[in-house]
Amino acid sequence: MRSPARPMLGLLLLLLLLICPAHVGGLWWAVGSPLVMDPISICRKARRLAGRQAELCQAEPELVAELARGARLGVRECQFQFRFRRWNCSSHSKAFGRILQQDIRETAFVFAITAAGASHAVTQACSMGELLQCGCQAPRGRTPGPSGTPGPPGTPPQAAEGSAAWEWGGCGDDVDFGDEKSRLFMDAQHKRGRGDIRALVQLHNNEAGRLAVRSHTRTECKCHGLSGSCALRTCWQKLPPFREVGARLLDRFHGASRVMGTNDGKALLPAGRTLKPPGRADLLYAADSPDFCAANRRTGSPGTRGRPCNGSAPDLSGCDLLCCGRGHRQESVTLEENCLCRFHWCCVVQCHRCRVHKQLSLCL
Repeated sequence: MRSPARPMLGLLLLLLLLICPAHVGGLWWAVGSPLVMDPISICRKARRLAGRQAELCQAEPELVAELARGARLGVRECQFQFRFRRWNCSSHSKAFGRILQQDIRETAFVFAITAAGASHAVTQACSMGELLQCGCQAPRGRTPGPSGTPGPPGTPPQAAEGSAAWEWGGCGDDVDFGDEKSRLFMDAQHKRGRGDIRALVQLHNNEAGRLAVRSHTRTECKCHGLSGSCALRTCWQKLPPFREVGARLLDRFHGASRVMGTNDGKALLPAGRTLKPPGRADLLYAADSPDFCAANRRTGSPGTRGRPCNGSAPDLSGCDLLCCGRGHRQESVTLEENCLCRFHWCCVVQCHRCRVHKQLSLCL
């Protein structure tokens, strides 16, 4: 049996090595750190990468920088979606690495959202012309004629009689390219069919994250014609906002499916006989999560002691739930915030710094 402490896969390993190479559980992204966005530094730090990952790092370091940016995007979204939960996707200690070494719901979300972020960032970079090896999406299917004859699935809706015709154009987001590079790098350390249940779970969650991006692209159109007549519409495919991707994956987190391996270890089955097999878009886990109430070095739980909470809220952010029934205390704090902001033409916003006194509720 493989050690549960083996290196994390793909981009997670890359960022762990980059930011804190001494241990896998370190601060694996640094918001605003120039190292994360510098492809030369990324590949120099990633000496433990091998195979396709190392080849990609050597041949296309600027692409790896976009993959790293996407992973950071995913983690920031994780922190937003989990901001009121007992485990809030914090990475301030080695404990985060221990979380990733467990097959729990939270880990499923982390792998899905970072794979989604990698795909989203690379796709966006292609459309913005920031990568030489890709660009705008090639038109899909046939171009409809003036009658508005519909193309294949995913094309704009059929035009009514006498209304504007449309054709593919503009700069569509090439989600297929982003998907391919995210899969190539983040899935590279795992191969199906080796009897590794954790690998099967992680590969599934990676793909569920990418699917949350790919399956929710939308069609946008622009009108053309004299005097705003909209005689012709040019349409293209556009990425969904990443906040929307995070919200969809959070829904999947709530409905995540517990699975177990088959006898030969080559496939996954629902852990309960009455449960239906999970779909491609579902998140999977194989073990129960800790309650995250108290700090625990073994499980990686940071606990909730000292966390701000809402004394009047009945939801997850409320002190009753967040503090696990231990109660909370009030504390007066003085913070500095931007205030009296003014917009100056063109195009600068200048603000003063004001001191604000606030009452905080903190978990005991």
